[in-house]
Amino acid sequence: MKNHNVLILCTGNSARSIIGEVLVSAMPGFQGYSAGSTPRGELNPMAMSVLSAKGHDTSRLTSKSWDVFASDDAPKMDVIITVCDNAAGEACPHWPGHPIQVRWGLPDPVEVEEMSRQRIAFEDTYFSLKKRFQKLAALDFDAMTAPELKDAIQAIHTQR
Repeated sequence: MKNHNVLILCTGNSARSIIGEVLVSAMPGFQGYSAGSTPRGELNPMAMSVLSAKGHDTSRLTSKSWDVFASDDAPKMDVIITVCDNAAGEACPHWPGHPIQVRWGLPDPVEVEEMSRQRIAFEDTYFSLKKRFQKLAALDFDAMTAPELKDAIQAIHTQR
């Protein structure tokens, strides 16, 4: 079975996209990556805390620019998912290999200012993404055309 490369994009690449990278990489047959249009250069401590509490290894995670994945020697992506509305509105680089691109706009847990609520917001983001990626993993990539797969992946975001 072919590994499917999935790139998760957000503006800062410090929280939502990082959580997505970890969740995708935990699924058999998938490799997750993450990047940002304007990376913060550091990972959000609450995102790291939530991931660690769920048993995920965070030691190799870094905040990086999406330009890393636009070069010819970068891993070829099968799917690119933008999880924030800011990055969705920006001009993206040309992605090698013509990957499927969808938008799953999610609220930014970093914007929750009260600490007791911020942890809950990060937990909600984690479980929201986990549910979506489980549905992604259940799709039969080989049985669908690229437009069908794009529609199916986009529909995951709107299904409840």
